[in-house]
Amino acid sequence: MVSGGRRRVAVWAGVVAGAVLVSGTGLWATDSWPFRASYCWGAWEQNSGASFLGDEALGKSGSERRATESAPPSAGRPHGTCTLAVTSEVEDSDSDEPLTFKEQITLEYGPVPEGAKERRDWIAQYFHGSASPLPDGLDGLAAADRAMLVLPAECDADGRPSAVTIRSESTGDGHLGKVAMPFAIGNTAEVGRMLLDAANTTMKKAGCAPGKPLRTTSPLVTVAEDDERAGNPLCRIPGMSFDFGQGSRYQQQVGAVTDRLQTCSVVWQTPRAPEEPSAQYVMARRPRLIALFDGLPAGSSHGLLRTTCGGRPTVFYGHVDTGLQGRGRPSDRRVFDRFAESVGKRIGCGEGEGA
Repeated sequence: MVSGGRRRVAVWAGVVAGAVLVSGTGLWATDSWPFRASYCWGAWEQNSGASFLGDEALGKSGSERRATESAPPSAGRPHGTCTLAVTSEVEDSDSDEPLTFKEQITLEYGPVPEGAKERRDWIAQYFHGSASPLPDGLDGLAAADRAMLVLPAECDADGRPSAVTIRSESTGDGHLGKVAMPFAIGNTAEVGRMLLDAANTTMKKAGCAPGKPLRTTSPLVTVAEDDERAGNPLCRIPGMSFDFGQGSRYQQQVGAVTDRLQTCSVVWQTPRAPEEPSAQYVMARRPRLIALFDGLPAGSSHGLLRTTCGGRPTVFYGHVDTGLQGRGRPSDRRVFDRFAESVGKRIGCGEGEGA
């Protein structure tokens, strides 16, 4: 028979244990000590590198961080999307409703888009001149606000290469309505580490992970930190010339210039808005990067040349969006040809090989 005193002790112990359990659950949900929240199928943890994952991202009033995940990628379903968002609000002196803000990153796993227009839009985002190529033989790029990695051929799906991508976006909902704003996830090296953590996690779930996790030990190739006013020559290549018009707000970002990759982007600069290329030029010489251009119409008139330079398959790519179309001097095609000729000479395109 249990005495009344022992029964009261047992009940009290159960209440304390329940309180600890409830408290612990609450701490987990709010990213508080002693637990560390994980996000996007376990790819990332709180305070694991980039500032967006750290406490400083929660510094504004009413801030909270939440992830929304699809089902994880699998061998039978090689697709997955996860968004990780930090929302906050501040009091509005002119209204009873607070001003709300949202910073969000989107992680995607899956094959690159099939349609030509969708593929070009995808290339425009991730071959941006602000992005640095990943070192140590990895086929991808990383910037402060975006990153992309082409996965090994074992992860191909629907006849197309698969990739892992990260992209940031930020909005403020104030007096002028919802306004898009640029937003840095972290520095380039931190975003690169997030990309590899996401790739290793998603490949494992999809059943196509290599024997060893993907890692880098070498520093990233540095690209220009700031863009510059687009001028003639464009991309710092003599003979590349556009009529940008009076009062132009076109800026150029000269990106990687290596033997395996060269990039350059031209954007119409809009205050407090993400910048996507109005014109873009890419040279790629690694098989997995080249595969990203498969399915696009080829030929100089389409801005895509496939050739061999220095004994290695090589792709030259150029795309001009609506705002600049027809403004190349003497023509858009000639500007692209000049890019291919200049870069081809630099990387060793010989007679019978060149673009």
